[in-house]
Amino acid sequence: MPRLLSLNTYNYRRGGSDVVFLEHDAMFRACGWDTAVMTMHHPKNEPSPWSRFFADEIEFGHEYRVMNKLAMAGKVIYSGEARRKISALLDEFPADVAHAHCIYHHLSPSVLVELKHRGIPTVMTAHDLKLACPAYKMLNRGGVCEKCRSGNLLHVVANRCIRDSLPVSALIMLESAVHKSLGLYRRNLDRVVAPSLFYKHKLMEWGWPEQQLAYIPNYVDSAAYTPCYEPGDYFFYFGRLAMEKGVATLIRAAAQVKVKLRIAGTGPEGDALKALAAEVGGDVEFLGFVSGDPLWKWVREARAIVLPSEWYENAPMSVLEAYACGKPVIGAEIGGIPEMVRDGETGVLFESGNVGELASQLCRFARMTNRTLVEMGMAARRLAAEVYTAERYFSEINVLYTAVGAECRASN
Repeated sequence: MPRLLSLNTYNYRRGGSDVVFLEHDAMFRACGWDTAVMTMHHPKNEPSPWSRFFADEIEFGHEYRVMNKLAMAGKVIYSGEARRKISALLDEFPADVAHAHCIYHHLSPSVLVELKHRGIPTVMTAHDLKLACPAYKMLNRGGVCEKCRSGNLLHVVANRCIRDSLPVSALIMLESAVHKSLGLYRRNLDRVVAPSLFYKHKLMEWGWPEQQLAYIPNYVDSAAYTPCYEPGDYFFYFGRLAMEKGVATLIRAAAQVKVKLRIAGTGPEGDALKALAAEVGGDVEFLGFVSGDPLWKWVREARAIVLPSEWYENAPMSVLEAYACGKPVIGAEIGGIPEMVRDGETGVLFESGNVGELASQLCRFARMTNRTLVEMGMAARRLAAEVYTAERYFSEINVLYTAVGAECRASN
């Protein structure tokens, strides 16, 4: 029985990357693999038989004493504790292959060094752009930013790219400088999985060799969703309420053409967005955190789902989830979104950050006949059910695991 070790920061469904991590592990276990996981300890973690090997919790938003902060800073750059714990885990669970997801500050690349030391082939999914940009998103207060591509990481501090904090930005600049100079990711990863072609090409632009990258799109289990093709009378956004998500642009556009907008999610911009909605006088309802069946009910009963992102999105699961529910998507033309939205067939695209263009599309969809919207929703569902399948994902990942395993054996 083949053995898979999966690594991630959290062992609960905090965000899209964590969902992929958990479902990836569950998929391979259901297909007969023996699996184990390693993450950071966290109060919300799902129970795991491997939790005794988890690294101690690090949360940047918490208050810590000075000495604790200094110890944390060292762990962010290279965690000896995480390496010791993965070594102990591997003594008990000699993995045939390892798959890392988001491990950056909390586990650190020290775990990759240990995996390489033991000759275990290791791949990593690029859920964000951290392997190129110290600040993950190629985004700062001024918008999309690629200034660090030149190799000068001082821009991270100058723009306070991390949490708008000078000390945290300085720490992450130091972390990235050490990691890049030592090649802790480049030398210890056999392959990086890019869920979008946009991310694959962007990583190549920032110096990653093409042969070290593999394009494997995400998947959705369409059978787990009940579609509803009949359109409702409101537009729906679900996701994080953060600057890069473009929700302020959406609120302004919806108010401009006087359409109903419903928003599910929480985040640092929540209060500011509510104030904006009151200021522009839009018909906006904030639903707060919604998940599970109540969330999918809101999705199914919407007219269309809107994804107004203003950063380099990768391959948003929200698009696939909307499709599985039988709903078209109005998506910003940025990052990997255009690869997923077939313009005029499963939804439409608009210029990211352009209030007027988004308003025009909302108006168009508000006036669109129910028959046309039903046809779009059915096309979206077919795309999810025929292309973005679990079977395709499992097959392509399996081929990749075989390839890196063969390469690893050949080099030993």
